[in-house]
Amino acid sequence: MTSPVNPWNEVYKLATSKARNRLTIETLQKPDGSKTENMEEMLKLMLDLMILKDHPQDDTEHHKAVRRQVERPINTTDDKEFTQEEVRQVIEGFQSKKTPGPNGVTNEILKLIFKAIPKTMTALYNECLRKRCFPENWKIAKILPIIKPGKEYNSDPSKYCPISLLNTEGKVLEKLLIRRIMYYLYKTEALNNNQYGFTPQKSKVDAAMEVRQFIEPHLERRGGCTNSKFGY
Repeated sequence: MTSPVNPWNEVYKLATSKARNRLTIETLQKPDGSKTENMEEMLKLMLDLMILKDHPQDDTEHHKAVRRQVERPINTTDDKEFTQEEVRQVIEGFQSKKTPGPNGVTNEILKLIFKAIPKTMTALYNECLRKRCFPENWKIAKILPIIKPGKEYNSDPSKYCPISLLNTEGKVLEKLLIRRIMYYLYKTEALNNNQYGFTPQKSKVDAAMEVRQFIEPHLERRGGCTNSKFGY
C-alpha cells in the first residue's frame, strides 16, 4: 500500500511490476447501495469516478464562450521554431527512474535517443509546432488506481486515487510549450504579483507567509483586517 510520507514509491513499483503485494480489487459499492458482482462492473464503476465526462450540453455560459473562442481560427504570427538547445534542456531536465507511459519509453531511453539523433528529435517537435498538432498517442494515459492510506478495507470506489502515466515524448512537447508561454507572460508582465500557484519559485507556503505578514500587526493590535489585495 502507499505510504503517507512517500506514496509515489508504490506507483513506480506497480507500474514496473516490482511490487511484491499486488493490488487486490475487491467488491465495491454502487451509488444505489448495491454491490458490484463482477470485474467488469467494478472497472466501469472505477472509470466513471476517475474519468470526468465532458458534455457540452452541461456547459455554463462561461464554458460555452471558452469553446467558441477555442474554435476560432488562429490569426497570430507563428512562433519561432524550437532550438536544439531548448529540446535538450527539457529532456535533460527530466528525472531518471520515473515510471514511463503506455509505450514504455523511459526518461533514460529518451535521453539516449536525443543524444543519438538530436536534429531529428528537434525537427519532430518543430513539426508539431508548425502543424499546431499534439499527437493523439501522446495523450493516451495508463491509469493506475492507488488505494488511499487508511481506506484499504473501504468499499467506496472513491478510496482509489487515479494516477495517470503519460508517454514521455508528450511531456517534452508540453514542457516546451509551457516554457514559451511562461516566457511570454513574464515578458509582457501579464502575471499578477499575487499569483502563487503554477509559478516557478513560488508555492502555497509563500502565499501563506504573505497573508501572515499582513495580518500579524492587526492581530497584535487586536483589530480586524480587510484588504482587497487578497480578495477579502
